[in-house]
Amino acid sequence: ATTLKGHTGPVLAVRYNSDGNYCLTCGQDRIIKLWNPVKGLCVKTYLGHGHEVFDVGVSSDNSRIASCGGDKNVFYWDVATGQIIRKFRGHDLKVNAVLFAGEESSVVISGSYDKTVRIFDCRSRSYDAMQVMSEATDSVTSMAVRGHEILTGCVDGYVRRYDVRMGEMVSDCLVHPIICVRFTHDGNCVLATCMDNTVRLLDKSNGELLNSYDGHKNDSYKVESAMTRGDAYVACGSEDGRILFWDLVSGKLAHTLNGHSNIVCGLSYHPNQTSMLSCSVDGTVIVWQ
Repeated sequence: ATTLKGHTGPVLAVRYNSDGNYCLTCGQDRIIKLWNPVKGLCVKTYLGHGHEVFDVGVSSDNSRIASCGGDKNVFYWDVATGQIIRKFRGHDLKVNAVLFAGEESSVVISGSYDKTVRIFDCRSRSYDAMQVMSEATDSVTSMAVRGHEILTGCVDGYVRRYDVRMGEMVSDCLVHPIICVRFTHDGNCVLATCMDNTVRLLDKSNGELLNSYDGHKNDSYKVESAMTRGDAYVACGSEDGRILFWDLVSGKLAHTLNGHSNIVCGLSYHPNQTSMLSCSVDGTVIVWQ
């Protein structure tokens, strides 16, 4: 394992780019960094946020970044120049999550403390959302995209799945606040991290609870889960600094990684290799091989 050090204070998110050759980190220090994780080198630093940065996303061609946080705006950047192309507006409160979607990453989607999900068109000149989803009754904490489906997790305990082609929304109530949602790689299931120290696996088609995973500590802070390549294992960070891996099917704890001294709030699994990134409130990012 290699440790990436460069942030002051908690590192709040870490993301591989689309080919896994680079990664992005963001944190409480208001800074976004682009790294070569194999060499452990910081390639570029992006300055512009006035508040903490909660999340960062990268376009499919790796040329653009979207970021969000306490600024309420969604920042849209040019990777090469480090310049802000646009600041998308409309959220009333801090923005928790951001990602690219659509053909050629033509849209940016954001989820906020203000209970809304907003879709911004990168190709238009507009600073305002082209669509707003207001079904949530509390803070929208996490999102995932697969094809024409948008998955959202919310503090109100609901996983919501929007089919933007059909204009439909399906929701499943898990009762407990949800802080991370992910699709399995095969697209058949949904992984939801809940603040009752449990990660739950749902059948996407009918919302049936297929499995639950526990043994980690998560009742007061946002931690992320991830699927390993091929969906064999579920990984999740813990508030005590561990990262746990469970067998997807049996639900049994398979492996634990120790390396962080504080809450592991972010995970990113490599798109085509057996390696993973984790970031922590301890101020470090670890590259696990």
